[in-house]
Amino acid sequence: METKEKTFVRLGFNQKDTSEVIENINQLISSYHVHYQKLRNFHWNVVGKDFFELHEKFEELYDFAKMNIDDLAERVRVFGARPTARLTDYLKSSKISEPQGFLSPEEMVDEVLSDFEILLSQMINVLEKANDLGDVSTIDLVNTMVKRTEKYYWMFTSWLEDSNIN
Repeated sequence: METKEKTFVRLGFNQKDTSEVIENINQLISSYHVHYQKLRNFHWNVVGKDFFELHEKFEELYDFAKMNIDDLAERVRVFGARPTARLTDYLKSSKISEPQGFLSPEEMVDEVLSDFEILLSQMINVLEKANDLGDVSTIDLVNTMVKRTEKYYWMFTSWLEDSNIN
C-alpha cells in the first residue's frame, strides 16, 4: 500500500518541506522553556536593593517567554506536527542550561542576557529555514519576537552599565 505524503493545501507546504522549520522551532521551544523556568527562579529568588524592579521585570519576561512558547507551539501544530512538550526533551535539546546555585541580581541579569543571545541565534535559524521555504507567517511571528527580545537585551545591558560612566 502506497502512503501519500500529506499536503497542507491552505498552506501550500508538505511535511517534507516543513521538517527543518519544525525541527528548529522545536529546539527554540526547548530553549525557551528552560529560559522560562530560569526566569521564574530569578523572580522568586532575587534579593537586594533592586528587588522590586527585577522581581517585576523577571515576571514580565517570563510572561513574554510563555506567550512566545505558545505561539511557536501553535505554529508547529499549523504544520500538522507536534511541538516538543516533555521536560526531559526540553532539557535534552535546549541550548540554554539551568543556573547552578543562587545568583546575585547582576549574575541573574548576565544569565538573562546570555539566554537572549542564544534565543536570538535560534530565532535567526528559524528565520533562515522559514525564508528558504517562503513561510511568511513564521517569519512574521519570529521577527516580532526578535524585535522585542533585542529591546529587552538593550534594557538589561543598560541596567548593568555603571551609571558613573560619562
